[in-house]
Amino acid sequence: MQQLVFATNNRHKLEEVSAKINGRFELLSLDDIGCTDDIEETGTTFRENASIKSQYIYQKYKLNCFGDDSGLEIDALNGEPGVYSARYAGGHGNQMANINKVLQNLAGETNRKARFRTVISLIWNGEEHFFDGTVEGSIRTEPSGNDPFGYNPIFEADGYNVTFAEISLEEKNRISHRAKAMDQLIHFLSTLS
Repeated sequence: MQQLVFATNNRHKLEEVSAKINGRFELLSLDDIGCTDDIEETGTTFRENASIKSQYIYQKYKLNCFGDDSGLEIDALNGEPGVYSARYAGGHGNQMANINKVLQNLAGETNRKARFRTVISLIWNGEEHFFDGTVEGSIRTEPSGNDPFGYNPIFEADGYNVTFAEISLEEKNRISHRAKAMDQLIHFLSTLS
């Protein structure tokens, strides 16, 4: 079975992607290949940040790999938090602080239209390929659900009356931004064999 490195140690992302890949490849994390480096995301777009991750791994380890960058774009906030989604409130990964900042910035706002966006950069045998996925929706006025990851507790996808934190992993893997980008990646990989 061919190995494919996902340039992350985020267990939540690894579970989502592993479910999508469904045994087609041996999915490896940064931990699995012994990479403890902090790959700094210095790009100003999702595409640049995804590319930084995959290029770093490919240059250093010469393994087929992909990196992603994802975030929440809110129309009324001119696309914020965007590439700064994980550190919107300052520190990296303080999810409740990020959610609270979004809710505070949207207080009194009637336009709550938003989308999650993912860009994947795959480097396969030295060539880079990009895949994009989005899911449209809106921002709730308060968090709900049991999945505290990212902005899931305040994001409601179009056509649903529950947040991303309230739907099953299986359902999320069917409709999410990462799922859509992963479907394109998997389709591309299936054309190689």
